[in-house]
Amino acid sequence: MNTAGPLVDSYGRVHTDLRISVTDRCNIRCFYCMPAEGVQFRSHAEILSFEEIERFAEVATRLGIRKLRLTGGEPLVRKHVPRLVEKLAAVPGIDDLAMTTNGILLGEYAESLKAAGLGRLNISLDTLDPNIFRRIARSDGLPQVLEGIEAARRAGFQRIKLNALAIRDLTEDAIVPLARFAREHQLELRFIEFMPVDGDQQWNRDRVLSGKEILDVLSRSIGPLEAVLPSGPRAAATEYRFRDGGAPVGMICSVTEPFCDHCNRLRLTADGKIRNCLFSTQQWDVRALLRGGGTPQQLAHMVRAAVGAKKKAHGTDEGEFARYDRPMHQIGG
Repeated sequence: MNTAGPLVDSYGRVHTDLRISVTDRCNIRCFYCMPAEGVQFRSHAEILSFEEIERFAEVATRLGIRKLRLTGGEPLVRKHVPRLVEKLAAVPGIDDLAMTTNGILLGEYAESLKAAGLGRLNISLDTLDPNIFRRIARSDGLPQVLEGIEAARRAGFQRIKLNALAIRDLTEDAIVPLARFAREHQLELRFIEFMPVDGDQQWNRDRVLSGKEILDVLSRSIGPLEAVLPSGPRAAATEYRFRDGGAPVGMICSVTEPFCDHCNRLRLTADGKIRNCLFSTQQWDVRALLRGGGTPQQLAHMVRAAVGAKKKAHGTDEGEFARYDRPMHQIGG
């Protein structure tokens, strides 16, 4: 295990990206994230305080972490979350501070998030059809999401990405309307293949709508696309641009074309566990260390241990998906 220098695992992957879940709670119930009923949320005492998150981020940046993304659950249901944004924006070494949100509360918080120092937003939007939205989210919140997107634009966010989950027999008809909506509003769009971390355990490979299929639909219905050179060697999305211009369209093909060989991500769950992969079956207990008087050196050692134990792909050494018993809302998006 490395004791100095960047966070490099046994496969040579350098880790610079940390996703921080600030809550496991959410104001909608998307079936691919959590069950409809019987959800047991963590108590306030079980989740990390803003100060604990800040302490961890300070250690992580000294180890080479340069990007932070706040996730959930839904991060905007955490009280006073702009205050956390302000704390993290002041941590030396952070080049990119972003948030993934479902957008329901963004109309209320967009301006304060921008003022606090948030740089970018990813907004989950799987469809523009209210009926399909209701089937996915078990909510009628589509108008609030659309208002949240507009509020983010008014607040001055320059880079807004839409994340659209692609699920066969459900979201095929959403592909073209979402692409046209993104083009009209100069928003980046990411289609994400359906992965086996769904709250209702409905995933199977037959329901994976592949990035290649989506590209074929877009090419036929809107116009030809061409690949865009990646912004960095560790980009998760393969990006394309319509030949007539506009914001890029990305494909995150975690199932059919996984990017595990250049993954640079770590995750910190809301209850203070390090996960070195979305599908990891191991966790490292940061909360216990933070609350037990652990030193920055001990925290750094734990982070390096987590990175050193990272498997080859999808939480395993064989590359097949490990199925962990925590749904997505408990892990962090």
